[in-house]
Amino acid sequence: MPDSVSSLYIGLMSGTSLDGVDGVLASFTPGSDSISATLAAAYVPFPEHLRADLMALQAAGPNEIEREALAANALAVHYADCVAQLLRQTGRNAADIRMVGVHGQTIRHRPELGFTRQTNNPALLAELCNIDVAADFRSRDVAAGGQGAPLVPAFHRALFGDDRQSRVVVNIGGIANVSILPAGAGQATYGFDTGPGNALMDAWIKLHRGQHYDADGDWGASGKVHEGLLARLRDENFFRLAPPKSSGRDLFHMDWLQAALQKTGEAVAPADVQATLAMLTAGTIADAIAAHAPDAQQVYVCGGGAENRFLMRLLQQALQGRAGVQSTAALGIAPNQVEALAFAWLARRFDLRLPGNLPAVTGARGLRVLGALYPA
Repeated sequence: MPDSVSSLYIGLMSGTSLDGVDGVLASFTPGSDSISATLAAAYVPFPEHLRADLMALQAAGPNEIEREALAANALAVHYADCVAQLLRQTGRNAADIRMVGVHGQTIRHRPELGFTRQTNNPALLAELCNIDVAADFRSRDVAAGGQGAPLVPAFHRALFGDDRQSRVVVNIGGIANVSILPAGAGQATYGFDTGPGNALMDAWIKLHRGQHYDADGDWGASGKVHEGLLARLRDENFFRLAPPKSSGRDLFHMDWLQAALQKTGEAVAPADVQATLAMLTAGTIADAIAAHAPDAQQVYVCGGGAENRFLMRLLQQALQGRAGVQSTAALGIAPNQVEALAFAWLARRFDLRLPGNLPAVTGARGLRVLGALYPA
């Protein structure tokens, strides 16, 4: 790419938690995929009706095609709003931006059946923003036999890898995943989904307290871990699978939790369930680190889970002193900006026609250029 072409990219991410859109405007070193600066960040919350529509699309229902199309249109409007906020913050206009990278909203993830579905209308986003849009990053990896997820380990290596220190980056969104970054640039990077992150905790507090998330983990911290329920939850076969592996709401949903509650044979106080769900997330992440990164010296957490002090404390305890736990803020990147930055980086990789996946992570047959272009 000639250096005269803009090196400004926008990344947009709306995750499994269904809370809203995180966006960043990043500049890249000309001719490379190295981020030189994050110039702005913005957040656009989803209205309640859109949350409900997207949640309903997680399972089969009537008139799905039309409902998905309408939700995709609404998403594009919110994505465009986020782009507009980033431009206003920086005094830029559409002509200054090379490309927008947008993940879309995952409504089904079934790589074992050969597909993953991130609903989106990138054509409408390109029309609204008048900026080229790169989207649908996961499908090419799935077409090559991969899981299509997680895609962030390659980015985590580029942003957080260290020649002297073995690190693990844990993204705790609706689903949790780990990126294992051994010391040294030549060492293999890999990662995988570990299981539920915030999705079950968010759904449980919404059911019982009408809140979208457990602020600071205070409600969970008020309860006690129910060992019988925890054992039931941990008996899920997904936790025993060897990587590569990925998951989503297709497996970890409220019916799954309710089935485990019924099998405990006794009533469990709602706050105790919340504490147990936090322990499930922390424990399964710690298990993954112990099994696959036993020499990790530091664990850095991003995503909404980094704001849950109770969950962070449980993770530190579950690691039993094997590594320290901090948010990615310690490395200069706010936890809620990391995933959006990843999709700015993936858009840059797509633009340079460089691969965006890691076959060791996803199980794909090889490196692939990820994404599809929707020109302005």
